[in-house]
Formats: sequence, C-alpha cells, structure tokens
Amino acid sequence: QVQLVESGGGLVQAGGSLRLSCAASGRTFSSYAMGWFRQAPGKEREFVSAINWSSDSTYYPNSVKGRFTISRDNAKNTLYLQMNSLKPEDTGVYYCAGTARLGIPTKSGEYDYWGQGTQVTVSS
Repeated sequence: QVQLVESGGGLVQAGGSLRLSCAASGRTFSSYAMGWFRQAPGKEREFVSAINWSSDSTYYPNSVKGRFTISRDNAKNTLYLQMNSLKPEDTGVYYCAGTARLGIPTKSGEYDYWGQGTQVTVSS
C-alpha cells in the first residue's frame, strides 16, 4: 500500500511558478512509476507528466512540455512537479498517482494509488 499526500498548490498569476510536492508513505515508493494528473471543473482528468522509478524516463503532453518538470527523490519518498510560465488553462486540481507498472504510464486507469489532490488556480 502507498499513501500519497499532495501539497504546494495555490493561487498564482499567469506567468508565475509553483512547485507541487507529493509525499508518499510505504517502502515501495522507490519502485513505483509516478504521475501527475489534473482535473478542471466540468472536464475529465488529464495526464500532466510521468516519471519512471529510477528517473531515467519522463513524459509530458504537448500542453505542458517545456514548462513543467517532474522529478522525484526516492530517499525522501517525494515526488515533485515544478510548474513555470503558468497559464489560466493550467487551473485545476492536481493529483499525484503511483503504479507498480513498468515504464511511464500515461492513462489514469493504469495507476493504482492516488492522492487527495491540491488546487492550483492561475489568474489572468
């Protein structure tokens, strides 16, 4: 079992930056692929980024590529998402997720563990 708790969300102006953290409990974090998803009101949950267990591989959709950076510290059982050049369309609840699957899954159904989410609001 892995429990995930996100933090770092908030209100920021367009063009600003935020760093999200996801603290994981359990001894298996270091072997899990991890991902970030977001969900805006009235919209489906959207993939934001993913990283494999060893940080060798990451993946981003075009909507955030070049602006967001996913990273992890396995010694601290923590996942991060650095978000720069934020846009109003980045607004939503951001969730971290974990899975024992190999590689870097990009679909929400491929993840087994989820945090409760943290709100990010980008004002124009």
